[in-house]
Amino acid sequence: MGIFSLTLLIVVFRNTNVALSADSIVFDNSQGLGRLFDGIGGLSGGGATSKLLVNYPLQQRNEILDYLFKPKFGASLQILKVEIGGDVESTDGTEASHMHNSWDENYERGYEWWLMMEAKKRNPGIKLYGLPWGFPGWLGQGTQSPYANVSVTADYIVRWINGAKMWYNLTIDYIGIWNEKRYEISYIKALRALLDQRGFQNTLIIAADEKWEIAKDIEKDAALASAVHAIGCHYPGTYSNQDAVKTGKQLWASEDYSTFNDEIGGGCWARILNQNYVNGLMTSTFSWNLIASYYEGLPYFRDGLMTAVQPWSGNYIVETPIWLTAHTTQFTDIGWNYLKHGSGVGKLPKGGSYVGLVSPDGGQMTIVIETMTHNHSLCIRPPLPKYDVQPQNVIITIKGSFAQIAEMNVWYSKLGFNGAPNIMFQKQSSLKFKNGQAELQLGLDEVLTLTTVALGQKGAYPDPPAPKPFPLPYKDDFEAYSLSQEPNLLAPQIGSLEVVKSQNASHSKVSRQTVQDPPIKWCPITLSFPIAVIGDYNWMDIFIEVEYEIPAINATSGVFVAGRVSEGGCDVFLAHGAFFFVLNDGTYILANDLARTKVLKEGPLPYQSGFHKLSLLIQGTTAIGAFDEKVLFNVTLPSKPANGFAAIGTDSFGLADFDNLYLASKADGLAIVQKYLKHSHADPLIFLPEAH
Repeated sequence: MGIFSLTLLIVVFRNTNVALSADSIVFDNSQGLGRLFDGIGGLSGGGATSKLLVNYPLQQRNEILDYLFKPKFGASLQILKVEIGGDVESTDGTEASHMHNSWDENYERGYEWWLMMEAKKRNPGIKLYGLPWGFPGWLGQGTQSPYANVSVTADYIVRWINGAKMWYNLTIDYIGIWNEKRYEISYIKALRALLDQRGFQNTLIIAADEKWEIAKDIEKDAALASAVHAIGCHYPGTYSNQDAVKTGKQLWASEDYSTFNDEIGGGCWARILNQNYVNGLMTSTFSWNLIASYYEGLPYFRDGLMTAVQPWSGNYIVETPIWLTAHTTQFTDIGWNYLKHGSGVGKLPKGGSYVGLVSPDGGQMTIVIETMTHNHSLCIRPPLPKYDVQPQNVIITIKGSFAQIAEMNVWYSKLGFNGAPNIMFQKQSSLKFKNGQAELQLGLDEVLTLTTVALGQKGAYPDPPAPKPFPLPYKDDFEAYSLSQEPNLLAPQIGSLEVVKSQNASHSKVSRQTVQDPPIKWCPITLSFPIAVIGDYNWMDIFIEVEYEIPAINATSGVFVAGRVSEGGCDVFLAHGAFFFVLNDGTYILANDLARTKVLKEGPLPYQSGFHKLSLLIQGTTAIGAFDEKVLFNVTLPSKPANGFAAIGTDSFGLADFDNLYLASKADGLAIVQKYLKHSHADPLIFLPEAH
């Protein structure tokens, strides 16, 4: 530790006779209590944000999960919110529905079940919360609305809740409506009625996961008010509104943060964790996302509490938001109460904020103080009005049932800027009180927890493995997976992949694109080509090969492989790169974009039923494509995009089976293509790129 840091730690607080010049802040539970504290949560999904986490080696995976969920260790999260998969792109990818079709019900798809089980294993008291972003298309009955038949959609959601209980013994504590989309009052009532009918009276509805607009309807409709437990708002900027407060409902920031997890992101999170209650009476705050575990190059990279994007190396990073969360979660529990504004909750005299919370039995108290400066605590949204924070001395005055306490435990963090180090979640000497008072010196960009709770821990593991590039060559024959499992590292952006038994005797297990009809979308996507990306967004040259079969019924109209794929997420339909399509009508197309508005080469194809091999080499300005080990084209590519993901996909919704995925460097790929050229009766020494 350097001299600067040591000096800083010495002057964080001092125990003296109270200085008259300092401002006094009173914590007094005799004045009554504020609202019930509902907990701090993280959100997995809303775009396949935990996709890479499940692929980590067991040791590192367990370490990461401990940092997130283990009590008194790291973030110690109190609620886990997950996406109810709907086969639909919802920011960084798709998550599989438990019912692709009305006749199909499967609770072994996806990784949210696994994640909820792991969270419960570490903290049996953690609350679970489910919310759909989109829905499988059959629920729309020909529309793009899940409310075409509210009873059918309510049944679909309650089946998911029942599946959690029957298959995994998981109790879903909270359920939402439709993420950031319109709500339907008749649906909320139908959902509440069906929950009650099927024995889920304790599963509470949070609505409506956009802004505060449902408050006016709650005020007018007693039945709706009875159905809704809490109003959930996204990115409230720490403020609720009077309509929401008047309902008397608990108010939640049911999705918040969404900010790059550097020091400024840590400052954003620390500020809103306090000020969501100070300014807006919000009793629960959820980070989107739980963990940034999706490929760089996809939207909102690193907008999570920590980062885990290299399952092939095992490398992960414990970012500052983990420890800033711990300042609250390690010293409180769901069911504690905030103190009242003016007697334990408020703004510091020279900027910053404080909240006091008391345990249900009145035996414990925790105070969290933050002094985040404006430019060091900007969130991605909404804009943050200017304000000022200055170093300050404050007198902590304890009254009520805690007036006689002699000391409080102190935990301290300071975000480092301009070359200064981060000081994260360090235990300090206890703060001594004389006649119920003690003085604190507060600097800038600090968080302090003062607490009577004795236990707390800055958990630690040995440094994770060093980062490494994506491993090439990479092979996957899908044999090692359980049925219904999503293949590792392939990240669906539209559609859904799962391992099934092949109907072809020459193959065992395959990865099937399973979505047969366009889902009820969440993104404003206009093109419907199922696509899954893989690898390194910075790849310039790559060889990608896969075997495929198109089933006889419910089939797609073709498949493709691609390289230099420039987009993922909601903008994937705008992706450019090199897309090699083979279609059931006996033709192939090489296009510079997924939408095929820029065709570079096309021609006939000797297509028959059964498995085929599709190969694409991208090297410099050249793309060489082969079908069943015979070269079809050798084309000069446009200069843009210069890099991007590899990908596989289909030409339309419908079934397609993939097997023996193979990715290789340009050198290995070129050697393979040279062999294929011989099959094509072409001399590799004079095989030159075509003009286009």
